[in-house]
Amino acid sequence: MSRGSDLSRAPDTTRSATGPLVGLRVLEIASMAPAPFACTLLADLGAEVLRVDRASDVDPETYRSTDPLARGRRSLAVDLKHPEGIALVKRLAARADVLVEGFRPGVAERLGIGPDDCRAVNSRLIYARMTGWGQTGPLAPRAGHDINYIAVAGALGLMGPADRPPVPPVNLVGDFGGGGMLLAVGVLAALYERERSGRGQVVDAAMVDGAALLTTALHGLRAAGAWPGERGENLLDGGAPFYTTYETADGGYVAVGPLEERFYAQLLTGLGLDQDSDLPGQYERERWPELRQRLAAAFKERTRDEWADHFVHTDACVTPVLTPWEAHNHPHNAARSVFVESGGVRQPGPAPRFDRTPGAVQGPPPVPGRDTRTALADWGVDTPEADRLLASAAVVQHPRTGESR
Repeated sequence: MSRGSDLSRAPDTTRSATGPLVGLRVLEIASMAPAPFACTLLADLGAEVLRVDRASDVDPETYRSTDPLARGRRSLAVDLKHPEGIALVKRLAARADVLVEGFRPGVAERLGIGPDDCRAVNSRLIYARMTGWGQTGPLAPRAGHDINYIAVAGALGLMGPADRPPVPPVNLVGDFGGGGMLLAVGVLAALYERERSGRGQVVDAAMVDGAALLTTALHGLRAAGAWPGERGENLLDGGAPFYTTYETADGGYVAVGPLEERFYAQLLTGLGLDQDSDLPGQYERERWPELRQRLAAAFKERTRDEWADHFVHTDACVTPVLTPWEAHNHPHNAARSVFVESGGVRQPGPAPRFDRTPGAVQGPPPVPGRDTRTALADWGVDTPEADRLLASAAVVQHPRTGESR
């Protein structure tokens, strides 16, 4: 039985990765959105991530990928319906620290690469599972998407104005915050525990669990009587006129959030309303509609960027509402290099930051099958065996990309 690799093993000298996770090997079974996001976080922090793509996804006409969720790893194309393809995945799992999969419950087991199959060859393996509903429960076998998971978790019902239906927050809360981020935390926690026990374990990350977890503070506010209203009527959901967005003269928007009295005073001064004795008090809830109208009228007097410049040196908590593409050029983001360019695509850079072992985008995203031969060699498959696997079509090498890294 292989013990697999561990956090203290020598890093792969063929890679120039940087970050606190250099030396960690992750085997990623290709899937959609949340699991790839988790693997991107690990790759950005230095982990060696090998993505197992489907052999059927190798397209000879496609030789460049622009998907930031695939950055920083190599791609090995495998036919998971081929017995030798399944045997290869288990062989790779024997050399991995972590395996990440995003199948519906039971699919990995039917393929023969479930937790028991893989831990039989590597008792130290962290087997990380990403689903919407989790591995158990009445909805576990059902299909769903971000909007469904956050709806059942109670998160979607918090979002949107009081007089309109709930507004889906793109897919940030379920797929990425409650999904991929939670999976990455689970993997790191399991790795830490393995340092003591010497044993791997299964991480069951579900988007419904993670989305519910993100609402933790609101349960406390509700219990304390500080969240009394319905959607769009409370302090942090747009109900308060000093924690919301306002349209500006050019049709743009500013975000306004001075919860504290001293910051709110700076807002009123900046708007020229500080001497208005008829203005409702900040926390006069019954007069919030009137206060909202007064603030809205004031913000309509200038453009979004004029207000941003006007408040930039204050603590009034007023900022422009930017699109992601505008955010690339905001001075604060530029100063911190929040966005980077990789593979010709501007995208968010690695986070969080480390003073001794900084992470980095480890490379552009691969197309399926780009690195089949080199990855097999680096993961212990010799050339004659790789030739045999390619000849049998258990694995596929992309014919046009060559082999990088």
